[in-house]
Amino acid sequence: MTLNEVKPGQAATIARINGQGPVKRRIMDMGLTKGTEVTVRKVAPLGDPIELTVRGYELSIRKDEAAAIEVK
Repeated sequence: MTLNEVKPGQAATIARINGQGPVKRRIMDMGLTKGTEVTVRKVAPLGDPIELTVRGYELSIRKDEAAAIEVK
């Protein structure tokens, strides 16, 4: 399951980050690392962006970035 499939209000734990180079590094720099728990707060009407709560702060990421993050 990927992060873009998680419904608003649900929590998940990051299992793996797919991607390469700068894209993967950017995601990790935002605090989305393996083992981190994230909660999906809201999803925009057209599905992009997705608002998350991670490590005590709110973060908005694009749908394609969320698709690269595997969760359990």
